[in-house]
Amino acid sequence: MRIDKFLKVSRLIKRRTVANDACDAAHISVNGRIVKASYDVKVGDVIEIAFGERVLKVKVTDVKDSTKKADAADMYTVID
Repeated sequence: MRIDKFLKVSRLIKRRTVANDACDAAHISVNGRIVKASYDVKVGDVIEIAFGERVLKVKVTDVKDSTKKADAADMYTVID
């Protein structure tokens, strides 16, 4: 699954276009590398999202094409 779609489905970012723009602006990195929106997400990847001064770091635990809002948080675990 593309990273922009994963960010939207997991509800880490609200809209896919916003996730795509974040990738274009180099705010998204996977396993320490800046990635484009077309990057293929795999279970075990560590994603870092830069929200201004704050950086959110999560580990991918599941990849689904669609999910309910209540189950979206099960797709990743937050890392400190």
